[in-house]
Amino acid sequence: MTDRTPETRADYPHMLAIPTRWMDNDIYGHVNNVVYYSYFDTVINEYLIREGGLDIQDGAVVGVCAESHCEFRDSFTFPETVEAGLRVGHLGRRAVRYEIGLFKEGADQPAAEGHFVHVFVDRASMTPVAIPEGIRAALERLLVAS
Repeated sequence: MTDRTPETRADYPHMLAIPTRWMDNDIYGHVNNVVYYSYFDTVINEYLIREGGLDIQDGAVVGVCAESHCEFRDSFTFPETVEAGLRVGHLGRRAVRYEIGLFKEGADQPAAEGHFVHVFVDRASMTPVAIPEGIRAALERLLVAS
């Protein structure tokens, strides 16, 4: 963990409520750490589909995860709603670095923070390609100054 000050809810321009599921809990009675990455994937892809026009079924271009990281500060449990905040920390020609904050309902400080890097590739050849214009425009709306 780092010693930096955690971000707040206001630092994330896009929010999505994600209900926990019974199966998310592990034997210790809290949401298992691997599920946090599923929440990351959910807030990112929900945004790309709704705002960027990503076609997950037939689109020629898809995003592939090249890197992910999560810092855990507090746990979630079932039944609870995770409020996932999303922003873009870096937008390149072929790749994007998303930054995600997972918040307890109404909390200002995140229970977890992380990042997720997508490289956009041609679906058929799996070779990197430029981020499609519609997706790029949507990502630019979430871009924060570094």
